[in-house]
Amino acid sequence: MNTEYFAHPSAIVDEGCTIAKGVKIWHFSHIMPHCIIGENCNIGQNVVISPEVVLGKNVKIQNNVSIYTGVVCEDDVFLGPSMVFTNVTNPRSAVNRRGQYERTVVKQGASIGANATIVCGHDIGRFAFIGAGSVVTKTVPDYALVVGNPARQIGWMSEYGHRLNFDESGIALCPESGEKYQLKDHFVVKL
Repeated sequence: MNTEYFAHPSAIVDEGCTIAKGVKIWHFSHIMPHCIIGENCNIGQNVVISPEVVLGKNVKIQNNVSIYTGVVCEDDVFLGPSMVFTNVTNPRSAVNRRGQYERTVVKQGASIGANATIVCGHDIGRFAFIGAGSVVTKTVPDYALVVGNPARQIGWMSEYGHRLNFDESGIALCPESGEKYQLKDHFVVKL
């Protein structure tokens, strides 16, 4: 038994997974073969991680989340309770689409709210913020704040998770960190 990570006795961890030190896997979760899970990830109760999913370091997964084959989460991603990824755009029970899974990348520091759905093939940008219950049907830019069904962009977020208010020169300050951001040509960069 690997003592580098913790798995609750009710969790199922299939053979062939790569699980780094400091990972915590909680009640009734199932980690399927050939997953790669980075250091210090926290996997809540009743989570399913399908084969070949890749999680970076410090990914936080809340209860009842489904992460299907084709998903890659970079470092410091937050996945809220009961959110779900899809991996086939046109599923049918009678049509086998294995081998046709689409890829979705959730980039560093992004947060996805409770009960959100990420339709496959649409990447989530660095430090983007997906509101609770949103249905993402297109790619989300870095630092974007999106909400609704279908999700639409309503603003920008700092790396600390605060809404950014840009002045007439296109500069905003994070109220918590004091970091500066610039909005130019519909893109945000941290200065």
